[in-house]
Amino acid sequence: MIHERGRVIAVDAGAVQVETLRRSTCSGCSASAGCGHGLLERLGVFQGGGRVRALSPDLASSSLKPGDEILLGVDENLLLKSALLFYLSPLIGLFVLALLAARLDLGEPLIIVAGLAGFLLAWLLVRRYSRRHVDDPAMQPVVLRALVGGPPGPV
Repeated sequence: MIHERGRVIAVDAGAVQVETLRRSTCSGCSASAGCGHGLLERLGVFQGGGRVRALSPDLASSSLKPGDEILLGVDENLLLKSALLFYLSPLIGLFVLALLAARLDLGEPLIIVAGLAGFLLAWLLVRRYSRRHVDDPAMQPVVLRALVGGPPGPV
């Protein structure tokens, strides 16, 4: 199980809305000067973190309140399958249709268009799949525990 810290934003029935707390290691990385992630962080793109809906089956949602820090858990297999689905599927679509167009001896502009169409088609299929499974409990992060002490105060 992969763990991530987050802060409760809102409490729903059996679930909570969570903002993940991003921690960057850019300051300790030797490639930070030439890294796109480090540049985006310096520009403030990653301020605030991501928002997700997390199930809280073991914790009573009533015991959590906005502002509480929690520990989220995501299954490693789910993360791996999702990464393969979201990143690899559009690339496979691109290559399959581009190679099919090349096999049919179409011109280079049509091969490029076919590759882009394959990418778009696969992306749309992945998007449809993800929207159909947005409420699937097996594909959602879960609240593992509430962290004691809450968020750190101002210094």
